[in-house]
Amino acid sequence: MANEQNMPEVKLDKELNLRNDFTPPTLDEWKKVVEKDLKGASYEKKLVTKTYEGINLQPIYTSEDLKKLPLADEKPGFGSYVRGTKASGYVGGSWNVSQEIPYADAEEFNKTLLKDLQRGQDSINVKLDTATQLGLDADYAETEKVGDKGLSISALRSITRAFKGVDLTKHPLYVQAGFSALPFMSILNAYLKNENVKAADVKGSVEADPLAYLAEHGELPVSFDAAMCEMKAVTEWVKENAPELKTVGVSTSVYHNAGASAVQELAFALATAVEYLTALTEKGMSPDDAAGKIKFNFSVGTFYFMEISKLRAARVLWSKVLEQYGVSEENRKMFIHAKTSDYTKSVYDPYVNMLRTTTEAFSAVVGGVDSLHTSPFDTAIGMSDEFSRRIARNVQTILKEESHLDQLIDPAGGSYYVESLTNEVAKKAWELFLEVEEKGGMLEVLKAGYPTAVINEVVAARNKNIQKRKEAIVGINMYANMQEKKIAPRKFDNAEFQKKRAEYLQAFRTSGNSEKNNSILAKLQQLADKASEGAIDTATEALLEGATLGEVSKSLRANAGDAVKVEKLNVHRVTELFENLRDVSLAYKEKNGHAPKVFLANMGTLKQFKARADFSRGFFEAGGFEVIYPNGFDKVEDAAKAAAEAGAKAAVLCSTDDAYVEYVAPFVKALKNTDKDAVAILAGYPKDQIETYKEAGMDDFIFLGADVYSILSGLLKKLGAM
Repeated sequence: MANEQNMPEVKLDKELNLRNDFTPPTLDEWKKVVEKDLKGASYEKKLVTKTYEGINLQPIYTSEDLKKLPLADEKPGFGSYVRGTKASGYVGGSWNVSQEIPYADAEEFNKTLLKDLQRGQDSINVKLDTATQLGLDADYAETEKVGDKGLSISALRSITRAFKGVDLTKHPLYVQAGFSALPFMSILNAYLKNENVKAADVKGSVEADPLAYLAEHGELPVSFDAAMCEMKAVTEWVKENAPELKTVGVSTSVYHNAGASAVQELAFALATAVEYLTALTEKGMSPDDAAGKIKFNFSVGTFYFMEISKLRAARVLWSKVLEQYGVSEENRKMFIHAKTSDYTKSVYDPYVNMLRTTTEAFSAVVGGVDSLHTSPFDTAIGMSDEFSRRIARNVQTILKEESHLDQLIDPAGGSYYVESLTNEVAKKAWELFLEVEEKGGMLEVLKAGYPTAVINEVVAARNKNIQKRKEAIVGINMYANMQEKKIAPRKFDNAEFQKKRAEYLQAFRTSGNSEKNNSILAKLQQLADKASEGAIDTATEALLEGATLGEVSKSLRANAGDAVKVEKLNVHRVTELFENLRDVSLAYKEKNGHAPKVFLANMGTLKQFKARADFSRGFFEAGGFEVIYPNGFDKVEDAAKAAAEAGAKAAVLCSTDDAYVEYVAPFVKALKNTDKDAVAILAGYPKDQIETYKEAGMDDFIFLGADVYSILSGLLKKLGAM
């Protein structure tokens, strides 16, 4: 080495300036270098990603892309709100940690809520069970609808137990009331009066979303017009008595969890909101009053940048819609509640769900949501416990306290990629929204089954990619963990819970005197005569005197018109295809004492067989198979014998393409001689030899791009497992 003391001194004539001294390459120059490196391969196929939204994602975006965008110069809190509805972003006030509490029992709900409000949660998110959403008392509802999805409320006592010790004026209250908010708003108002709390001091929402209810359940129990009359009644009452509450919900969860793309989810949200806005204004409300009471609820999936862009595009499109209605700028701001996806979660290797939830929550926050629910990792399995709820809640705590995302103002703003993708999502969603409007609006397309049809196209495309593992789901179709034990679901006994609720209600109904009962009957008759007109005040008085939610709802809907019926959407999880295979293999194991077995006939040296043997193990473990992975064999006869001794009904020949010429025919012969029903599989797909190997008796081939699901399900059928 040269002596540092003898090195000559180098003097720079000028300071280094990267911008001036190194001319940035143009996109065309970059592309020429890339195409050269591709060595003839298609640029479009190799580097352009085609999404389920019909958007082509480019491998690189530049400042030139930003110059083409109409909203690139907008500031946070202004214009179309692409960069958020507040100039200060989260700095002036963070998003609400708004965790759903899944418990049906009022006492358990209350205990959990009080604890969680001391541990990071700062708002109250109430999801009601189906019976309460229907306006049915627990003892008169079908058993499976009591406590099925959330809190069961039938009268003043149950809501009092649920909110005991909770100051509703300190925490925003969000209530998902189902197809109508009127019954629950009445019982909430009765509770507030009973507790001497002013309704005007309560913030949040008590929201109805009849179209989402219709899409999820396939039936709206009242006519759509009746549902809109109740929505109008609640909205007008809230304007006068509880101005900080929103009353109109627009939820996309049912579409998202049926497999909709981001564009479809956004378009259906817009169409739903416009349906409500139109109905309310036609019934005499001003566009400003109606628009100011709408709250949007989006599910957020794992495609990080797409979800950010979806939320940003949502604000733009809603602002443009309301501009056409003549709504003031302040009321054009979209309030967004987000919920991490149920669609993306797995029941096998469920701890990976923690990672999925984290990235979903991250994209929701970067996208600028106002409140957020992060789902517990075991939501798909059954009732969540304290541990899983704590971990889910802590995701948001970490995003705030450790990642400091609550100190940001639109962190995605100015990103060439995100800004371009936001524009593309907005354009595509607007086109689909206009198509829905041309077909008569959201109610009419639900009746016609249009959302199901277009969503199924996306599901089919996604399933095809999942089956071939072009779309990887960790722990499911890739990297399956065969050592884990499936978590037993925490079961909820609907029948036992309904019995408990019935005892409460029977005691409650017999507690009044005849004078009070007559007064209640008079008010219920008034509800029946006037329907939604002045309904909340009348219902509140009846509930304070001892009426139940079911009695109020029945009277209110005495002339509610005919129910609306449609084909409900197929809500499912993206992981179910491969999880079904795992279930079949698990059932086989319980019956036979072992999982379906696949033997790897590894031929030659470790270098020859390892790559394909490792690939084969991952391939079959995705279906729940027990993969027997021995050392290499020199003779195919020894491999076939070992497969038979291991009790494997399927064997995979693993080596190199050159070696297969020598191994295939004798291996198949030896394997079939030991068991004529044994399945011979080749790891690889040497195109020029496929027909020869098939003639030799090779039953199947596994390789990158193969339909993994079809091969695994076909093998399970051959083994008698399904």
